[in-house]
Amino acid sequence: MSLLSLSSFFFLSLLLLLLLPLSLASSYPYKASYRIDCGSATSTTDPFNTTWQADDRYYTSGATSIVSEPLHFRFPHEKTLRYFPPSSGKKNCYIIPNLPPGRYYIRTFTVYDNYDGKSHSPSFDVSVEGTLVFSWRSPWPEGLARDGAYSDLFAFVKDGELDLCFYSFATDPPVIASLEVQQIDPLSYDAATIGNNHILVNYGRLTSGSNQWGPGFSKDADDFGRSWQSEAASRSPNAKSSIKSVTTRERITNTNQPPNYYPMKLYQTAIVSSGAIQYNLAVDAKLDYLIWFHFAEIDSSVTKAGQRVFDILVNDKNVTRVDIFHSVGSFAAYSWHYVAKNLSSTELTVKLVPVVGAALISGLENYALVPNDLSTVPEQVIAMRALKESLRVPDRMGWNGDPCAPTNWDAWEGITCHPNKDETALVISQIDLGSQGLKGYISDKISLLSNLVNLNLSTNSLGGTLPSGLGQQSLVRLDLSDNQFTGSIPDSLTSSSKLQLVLLNNNLLEGRVPEELYSIGVHGGAFDLSGNKGLCGAPSLPSCPLFWENGGLSKGGKIAIVISSLVLFSGVLLVVYICCIRRGRNDYDFGLPQDLMSLSAKRNRYQRQKSLMLLEMESQHAKGLPTLPLNPR
Repeated sequence: MSLLSLSSFFFLSLLLLLLLPLSLASSYPYKASYRIDCGSATSTTDPFNTTWQADDRYYTSGATSIVSEPLHFRFPHEKTLRYFPPSSGKKNCYIIPNLPPGRYYIRTFTVYDNYDGKSHSPSFDVSVEGTLVFSWRSPWPEGLARDGAYSDLFAFVKDGELDLCFYSFATDPPVIASLEVQQIDPLSYDAATIGNNHILVNYGRLTSGSNQWGPGFSKDADDFGRSWQSEAASRSPNAKSSIKSVTTRERITNTNQPPNYYPMKLYQTAIVSSGAIQYNLAVDAKLDYLIWFHFAEIDSSVTKAGQRVFDILVNDKNVTRVDIFHSVGSFAAYSWHYVAKNLSSTELTVKLVPVVGAALISGLENYALVPNDLSTVPEQVIAMRALKESLRVPDRMGWNGDPCAPTNWDAWEGITCHPNKDETALVISQIDLGSQGLKGYISDKISLLSNLVNLNLSTNSLGGTLPSGLGQQSLVRLDLSDNQFTGSIPDSLTSSSKLQLVLLNNNLLEGRVPEELYSIGVHGGAFDLSGNKGLCGAPSLPSCPLFWENGGLSKGGKIAIVISSLVLFSGVLLVVYICCIRRGRNDYDFGLPQDLMSLSAKRNRYQRQKSLMLLEMESQHAKGLPTLPLNPR
């Protein structure tokens, strides 16, 4: 190789090395992301040049405020907040639309800081996609109430939108300051094994040998948006004296790789100890926990396998033995994870015990595996959202998010739910909204509520016609009395053989009552149709006109018209048939034009000859001549 080509080769190699981190960073394929400044009317930008958009398109209700000490907070999105007073209802949500189905990193910032001057931090729960994930209980610790806290998790979104909902206790208004949503690799955190039926709630994401860093805390990047906090506070105090930090600027291989995209910075620092390294992690009992360990051999004195070996113990159970160099060599990222099942304690202990040399760790993550709660059947969610709009349900009723989930909350006000037959989802069995001041109409989407047993919309100001899909097979009781419904009673209302009660009294309904409807009383049920001046054809109601009802032709009238039309058509056919028969009997009167002319000529010649003979005879008789017989024998 020539000197020129060799120098060119080294130059290109150096250029590729310089561009490699940029290409890795730009190769991250997931673009869906939202950063929302809750309570802000305008977009803001933080010191790291990250834009936070106003929240005006995403919340269902609520009011805005600012913390009592704005100068105490570093970033604009930490100073504004949205809270949900009792007038907004017990359940309120942020709804993020147009999300591709997949896995998402979700982070919230929650702060109180006595924004309302009441010195009473609120109690409320938070759910994601219908599953309870965070619980805030008053009183908050003083530091937490003043400084706020970031909370994050990983969840799957399947229906194209993310629902983050708040449920208040008593009159406490839930509160939130910011919300981040970032799409991540769907196979991250061993999703292929764990599946899509769990939410991973962060109970500790620790970096060893460095301070807190990551998006929102430093300029160090993390493609998932994760922040990493120092592990020092979680470390057992008994081992601190023998622990030291190590750092390198060398490049670490196997970083920023799918599916977890761990940043290189995580592996460039570590702690080592010739004694045991122990972490005491706060957890909730009766849940499973996914623990993710991170290692990189960044000590250049370790040059072969077997020079650094240590055991990992979880709750005093030896779960694995680690030799980093043996697994990946030096200056290379190595991760390993373990699931601790059904914990009975509120503390999880993780211990690294040296076998050969010193123990080393670069980072540690701990996630609660929260099973997805049952959610409402999707088509019934569609129906309930349509009813919310058509009935004009007021905000105070809190009809937001999933109508039935989470199961440890109440369903939407006035709604009763239960699991379906195979207990894989929730269905709606009752809607009781009597005397709620509703002024809309009943959406035809109500036909999607295939498990509806009881529907009570009485004593409101609802109008419009009754939808044709109102008669579900499951319907037992229907009360639409004292409203302003117009039009006729749909025949489909009688499709349910289980109907026992139908109250349609005091409306503006008209037309013939379906026979099956008033037969309910014969089978032990009850119905009331009084107060509808236009109804007819049922006991205690006027008889229906023979051919006219509902401002148009009745069913009998339409039948009569059809029969009359058939009779008239038959008469026309009969006349045509008779004419054809007569025409067939006189066919000899007709012939071709030349035949008609010949026959006429012969007749004219005969008539002329006969006329001449008669004239001759008359002339001879006048002269006295004897008359000759016309036909001599």
